[in-house]
Amino acid sequence: MDKPIVGDEDVLVKVHAASVNPYDWHLLTGTPYVLRTSAGLRRPKVPRLGVDFAGKVEAVGKNVEELQPGDEVFGMKDGAFGEYLTVAKSVVKKPANLNFAQAAAVPMAALTALQGLRDRGQIQADQKVLIVGASGGIGTFAIQIAKSFGAEVTGVCSSRNVELVRSLGADHIIDYTKEDYTRTGKHYDLILDTAATGSISDRRRALSPRGTYVLVGGYSPGRWLGGLKGMLRMLLARPWAGDKKMLPFLATAKKEDLVILRDLIEGGKIAPVIDRCYPLEEVPDALAHVGQEHGRGKTVITVLETS
Repeated sequence: MDKPIVGDEDVLVKVHAASVNPYDWHLLTGTPYVLRTSAGLRRPKVPRLGVDFAGKVEAVGKNVEELQPGDEVFGMKDGAFGEYLTVAKSVVKKPANLNFAQAAAVPMAALTALQGLRDRGQIQADQKVLIVGASGGIGTFAIQIAKSFGAEVTGVCSSRNVELVRSLGADHIIDYTKEDYTRTGKHYDLILDTAATGSISDRRRALSPRGTYVLVGGYSPGRWLGGLKGMLRMLLARPWAGDKKMLPFLATAKKEDLVILRDLIEGGKIAPVIDRCYPLEEVPDALAHVGQEHGRGKTVITVLETS
């Protein structure tokens, strides 16, 4: 493809690294089918995959003031799996203490964790917070962000990921291969769930009397509705939840939140966890790895060797 043309509001980025999200896998496969109502019924509206990126600014439009050529940046824009992209909004200077591969691992997963906990979950200091899917891309950031708010954090993961989750600062760990968090008798003020396992009534039972359950995403397995089916069931069950809140959540790309994440990273509060790195020519393998849903942290695409 030709190098993108830079509009008046655009920043042209030479991509050094990108990362893979489950979102990319679902766009690739066109499932769940409900996704096609916005992404394209018979073929994708945007044929280039990838959202998270990190790289250097090569050129800016005449109306761009905050960035200039040579700046190292990270952000979110469709088409990140390539050497160049233009972006107008969701791009800021990258954390100074991260290389390009590390910075590319941050945007979508960390932003989802931040907004899910802060905006949807209304997290407070000293709350008991449970992170389900604690070793995944969103979960690894959620543990660290919840700790930065002063919460007491419990992470749910498999046996092989216990030490990883502990290293991220989790106060308690539940190995789901040995124990069901909904049947321990313990209750949580806030549950951030990236897995949506178990019945809705079981998950509601794990909440404190005025607790909040936040279901993240909506792109879980299922050919027609995927994770949206679970969200719909949860919404239908809300009238029986009493003072407990059962809330679905989808993140929104916000420039100001990328700045907050950068500050947290530079302040040593959070750091990305990278599972595997693939060169650009092995994007299919990287997508297949994420599609298997067994990754720890994030999967990264290195576009330039200098990443």
